[in-house]
Amino acid sequence: MSYDATIARLPIFALFDLKGPQSALTGWAGSALPDFPTAANTRSQGPGDLLAHIGPDHWLLCAEPGREDMLEAALRPGDAPPEISIVKISDAFCFFRITGPDAAQVLSIGGPLDLYIGSFPENGASFTEVFGIKAFVTRCGAGFDCAVDQSYADMIAACFDRALAEPGLRVEIDAMAVIED
Repeated sequence: MSYDATIARLPIFALFDLKGPQSALTGWAGSALPDFPTAANTRSQGPGDLLAHIGPDHWLLCAEPGREDMLEAALRPGDAPPEISIVKISDAFCFFRITGPDAAQVLSIGGPLDLYIGSFPENGASFTEVFGIKAFVTRCGAGFDCAVDQSYADMIAACFDRALAEPGLRVEIDAMAVIED
């Protein structure tokens, strides 16, 4: 018996890494950004964008692929003042969407993030590890989006496929071994 979940590789999103005081970023970017999240490890949603608070004075802007040129023109990364940093990182990550009744169980096979709604709310967004690789995880409706470095995408896809096929299986990447629970 396998898990009741589906994993799909998503198209490349428009991604920008933003650093600096919120007031300076708001002053520079104006209406190009959605409202800032109100708490750490959460995200706010705008039309076609999400803005995640991933650290002190550190945010990740994720938008639909077709908005990349417009956002780059509005954010002007190369002209940003010294107190802020805006870096386009769209090609750096590969996103997976995990959906279905067992989505949390499948994602928990790969990493330590507490996905209980009380710990990781509907607007949760955080960096963690998935199968030993740094990953950015957000809730999306009935599931999760999980982004990993593009160079690990095929390996993570294979790990997710293996996890879907065999409940009770924990994949250990560091040891390159598969352990039956």
